[in-house]
Amino acid sequence: MKILVVNAGSSSLKYQLFDMDERKVLAKGLCEKIGLSGIITHKRPGKPTYEEDYPMPSHNEAIALVLKLLTDPEWGVIESVDEIGAVGHRFAHGGKFQASCVLTEAEMEYLESIVPINPLHGPPAIKGVNACRALMADKPHIGVFDTSFYSTLEPKAYMYALPYEWYEKYGIRKYGFHGTSHRYVAAKAAEYVGKDIKDLKIITCHIGSGSSITAIDGGKAVDTSMGFTPQDGLPMGTRCGAIDPSLVTYIMRQSGMSCDDIDTAMTKKSGLLGVSGVSNDLRDVRVAAGQGNERAQLALDLMCQGAIKLIGTYAAEMNGVDVLVFTAGVGENDRRTREQIAGNLSFFGLYFDADKNANGAHTDVLEISTPDSPAKILVIPTDEEFMIACDTEALAKAL
Repeated sequence: MKILVVNAGSSSLKYQLFDMDERKVLAKGLCEKIGLSGIITHKRPGKPTYEEDYPMPSHNEAIALVLKLLTDPEWGVIESVDEIGAVGHRFAHGGKFQASCVLTEAEMEYLESIVPINPLHGPPAIKGVNACRALMADKPHIGVFDTSFYSTLEPKAYMYALPYEWYEKYGIRKYGFHGTSHRYVAAKAAEYVGKDIKDLKIITCHIGSGSSITAIDGGKAVDTSMGFTPQDGLPMGTRCGAIDPSLVTYIMRQSGMSCDDIDTAMTKKSGLLGVSGVSNDLRDVRVAAGQGNERAQLALDLMCQGAIKLIGTYAAEMNGVDVLVFTAGVGENDRRTREQIAGNLSFFGLYFDADKNANGAHTDVLEISTPDSPAKILVIPTDEEFMIACDTEALAKAL
């Protein structure tokens, strides 16, 4: 079965077409500047890349262009859209959904209803589904939700010590995010160490522009750093992470800032950017730190210190750890971040090998723990799209 995976943003749309029988990517690409000028980049393994400016007033035109390229005699990989068996859609927030599901009218109405608690990611994801359904109405459309991985959290892990009626009336609770990534790398880690995931305590660190850490005990998520929104937890590229909540009301009173002003400051002007004053890109911040910029070094230290504290918390919460995993843009590619974090965890039986970390090459799994380490430290490239494709295939075949 061939599965099209779609990840729609406010002005962008990522896609991948999988041949699930052979477990390989046939084509992938990115539509950018939707609603503005429009640019598409279309890639096929081992073949030239297609890149072109193309007007895309909305997601509808973007999807139409994607389907045109996928079936194009020169640039395509399939002869007809009929070859696509189902479409998988990534949703950052699934609210009450505890697993991936077929998107019928009832599911779409519910996803519309939770836009107030998911204002950034919800609307574009819904637009993406509607655009795909308009052009592929006969295909099953499957929603895969980052939050559903955290449906296994117990109330003591997802509740806030706030008036209980806020939970009942407004749905105030920890939802967690990046679940599709954490689920994928945890499964890969279990496969690598050769044990059933039900017998493992795993801590997964998804560190990138957005970052989260998750505790997984017996294959089930038991805690995670992101909360009601993706702003909680670690300092990130432009997000502040966990802070004293009274800071918000204090700054509002002192500065006269509005709710929207505060939200913008905490989500777009904080994190690495806010502390360093240099950039939200860790690579730029690290260069500045190397040149003696103390604020840049402080920004890096805050991020790594936050990760160390969370890993220690989750090791205590699970009463042990068997595997620590680094993934996502920074986790996979920045050896100095891994060293600053993993080099301080020997107390938990995580013995870090600096040489493997600095010199090891990996395309699948890189082990950066010492041979005598009681627990493994691994670097695993994430593949959220493949995870979405797997869920989509399973649900489509069950129809």
